[in-house]
Amino acid sequence: MSPPLIRPAGADEYDEVGRVWMESWVSTGLGEASDFLLANLRARIRREIEDGWSLFVADDRGTIAAMLALHVPRRYLDMLFVAPAYQGQSLGRQLLAFSRTQMPDEMYLRCVRENEKAWRWYEREGFVFEKEEIEPSNGFTMKYYRWKKAD
Repeated sequence: MSPPLIRPAGADEYDEVGRVWMESWVSTGLGEASDFLLANLRARIRREIEDGWSLFVADDRGTIAAMLALHVPRRYLDMLFVAPAYQGQSLGRQLLAFSRTQMPDEMYLRCVRENEKAWRWYEREGFVFEKEEIEPSNGFTMKYYRWKKAD
């Protein structure tokens, strides 16, 4: 079976991308699924695209398996969420490799401190911890990371 295809998300897919985002976030144990959360994520997708997001999906023969949001001018990997049914299949690694084709020299990201599985994975993938700060909009402590291409 071929791996999912990474491609730009279509505007008609934003609602489904929001659902994948919510299910993946809930799988971390840091949040609970709700219609309110889903509506907020769906609205945020549209706002973030207006603010410069490049939104990609991993398409598994018509099923959205993951979402990836990059802000290329800022060299920022903003969101990488894999649907629970696709976790543990190296899809995150494929999305990260794709991110490096879009931002080949350097990129930044942040991760919720309590999401240890995620930040440990980013560290194994070559990201270096820079600082921690509380995010005022949600109260989470965020860990900030940087990846730079080896010289």
